[in-house]
Amino acid sequence: MGSLEVEKKTIGWAAKDPSGVLSPYSYTLRKTGPEDVEIKVLCCGLCHTDLHQVKNDLGMSNYPMVPGHEVVGEVVEVGSNVAKFNVGDTVGVGVLVGCCRSCRPCNQDIEQYCNNRIWSYNDVYSDGKPTQGGFATSMIVDQKFVVKIPDGMSPEQAAPLLCAGLTVYSPLNHFGLKQSGLRGGILGLGGVGHMGVKIAKAMGHHITVISSSDRKKEEALEHLGADEYLVSSDTTRMQEAADSLDYIIDTIPVFHPLEPYISLLKLDGKLILMGVINTPMQFITPMVMLGRKTITGSFIGSMKETEEVLEFCKEKGLTSQIEVVKMDYVNTAMERLEKNDVRYRFVVDVAGSKIDQ
Repeated sequence: MGSLEVEKKTIGWAAKDPSGVLSPYSYTLRKTGPEDVEIKVLCCGLCHTDLHQVKNDLGMSNYPMVPGHEVVGEVVEVGSNVAKFNVGDTVGVGVLVGCCRSCRPCNQDIEQYCNNRIWSYNDVYSDGKPTQGGFATSMIVDQKFVVKIPDGMSPEQAAPLLCAGLTVYSPLNHFGLKQSGLRGGILGLGGVGHMGVKIAKAMGHHITVISSSDRKKEEALEHLGADEYLVSSDTTRMQEAADSLDYIIDTIPVFHPLEPYISLLKLDGKLILMGVINTPMQFITPMVMLGRKTITGSFIGSMKETEEVLEFCKEKGLTSQIEVVKMDYVNTAMERLEKNDVRYRFVVDVAGSKIDQ
């Protein structure tokens, strides 16, 4: 059982400054409580948000920082009040590790919108201990924010579902966009976008991938199963596609104009923003008013939706397209991610790496 008295040491790869370069870092985990699960990390996905955080792009970074919020591991110890998990279980941890449990979002089981949410890294836990992420040998996490990985799903495949997969599943679920026959657009074909294509197609949607170039056209159509591919600079094709989509999932994490994409939406269509951007976005209001269109956003998903998306992907046989790397490659992976040079998600094999070197 978890001990309230013992602090345990672990090793992670941390950014020490806004250069974002990761290197080995030894630290102590917070004290284990009766509701906690101690996890030996097996692998961890690398997300564009990790890049923003280690480089202080949002101006809120604290160092040293161990990133990583698509964590899959093995339970090695459980607290005295933990009934859902057992030693030996394969489990996942995503973006959050805490919430207030008393506000409206928490009472509605959408704890990701709690104003007192606790991030899995670059934050402070309720006992004052800094939170550190999944690029480390171990973590201690409140059982509420731990999910069981379905039997038969490999840790490497499960990891991207805890953020990328969840991030696209949640708005489709919340906005009533799960029924078959809808026409959807996926703007940007990265880690989140490629899972958007797969999940939406598995729901029976007609999917158009929208990108700034035709570089990923073959991949989108032949390997991911998209139905159409639009290059945003091709004004003729964009005009032909006007008023054709029920929704667009916008995954682009850098500034971009919204108007070309708003025009693609049908009456009552939804543009769902998901990219973390620190620059104000712009559009002219008639673009929205004349089609009663909605520009909205969605943030990861709830713990309930995390369990749902894992089961959905298992049931449908969906897999992520990943590149598995060792920890000593993580800085190169960060550089490649910044250049969009990955198909489509890096997953770090933490347990198989010599993490202290």
